[in-house]
Amino acid sequence: MTTLDPATGRPLPDSAIQRVLFICPRVHVYQIPPLTSNKGFSAGSWTAPPRPTAQMIFTARLRIIETSLATQIKTDIVLEDPKTGDLFAAAPYTSPAVVEQANDSSRFFAVRVVGEGGMKATLGMGFEERPDAFDFSITLSEARKLLGLDQKAAPGQALPQQMNRKTVEEPKKDFSIKAGESIHVEIGGRGRRQQQSSSAAKDDSSALFSIQPPPPPASGDDFALPSLAPPPSAAHVKAASKSPSPARPPPQSQFQQNQNQPSAQDLGFDDGEFGEFQ
Repeated sequence: MTTLDPATGRPLPDSAIQRVLFICPRVHVYQIPPLTSNKGFSAGSWTAPPRPTAQMIFTARLRIIETSLATQIKTDIVLEDPKTGDLFAAAPYTSPAVVEQANDSSRFFAVRVVGEGGMKATLGMGFEERPDAFDFSITLSEARKLLGLDQKAAPGQALPQQMNRKTVEEPKKDFSIKAGESIHVEIGGRGRRQQQSSSAAKDDSSALFSIQPPPPPASGDDFALPSLAPPPSAAHVKAASKSPSPARPPPQSQFQQNQNQPSAQDLGFDDGEFGEFQ
């Protein structure tokens, strides 16, 4: 079976691979007025009664088809007859401006289609269900990432698709060691470590001897320490030992001590009724 280009209907090479990314059985196509402001398209007036500004011209089947060729990958938005499958209109998705969502509805879009001879026209497209419109937007977002349309390449910088081609075309280089070759590895930094350790030791020694001695004592009388008397000489000790010591009174006996103590009657106590305090 011959593979056909979804946008032009022309046959593609046998190596071409096509993949359907999204399909919706029913979408409504409108002939919309031209854009008059930079705010975008407003779909509210397209179908607003009693005088809608847009006219529904067709009910089509919508498909998003990805075609992989030997040198490129492209994505096309195709509007077909739901009964026969004949092509009604196609929009090659080459930039995000090809499909613009209405600023007042999530179900309506403005699609820039390309006809025979390169003629372009902007058609309105409306989904019957919001989930279908949401899936349509997600599919276009994934297609932009694959085609590299979300990011603009800086001067001299290739897009992701071009980078992939470049990596495929460039031959692989062999960095293996051939027979008879050798690798000389020089390990540096050993002398530097010794210098650092010696300098660190010098710093430690200088830090040790950089401690200042304590300050001298104050010269004022308020801060002078008390002076101690000199020890006695040997002659003074001998003279003190020869001098007679004062006489001590003889110790009193236990009986004399008891006589000197007052009695219980002197202290005001009696012997009791039965003499228990005698």
